[in-house]
Amino acid sequence: MDTKLLELLVCPVTKGPLRWNPDTQELVSRSARLAYPVRDGIPVMLENEARPLTEAEIEEKR
Repeated sequence: MDTKLLELLVCPVTKGPLRWNPDTQELVSRSARLAYPVRDGIPVMLENEARPLTEAEIEEKR
């Protein structure tokens, strides 16, 4: 993920920061508890396309 792009993107739900997860190819919003997919290098920043984070995923990043 391009670091410049990551600096510009925010969670569309909370307007909070996003973190890149290279293992799952997702942008993670801990505040919204959502993970947004990145398809073909393009972030899909739609709430209905995001998957909810599990409790384990939320805890592991603290």
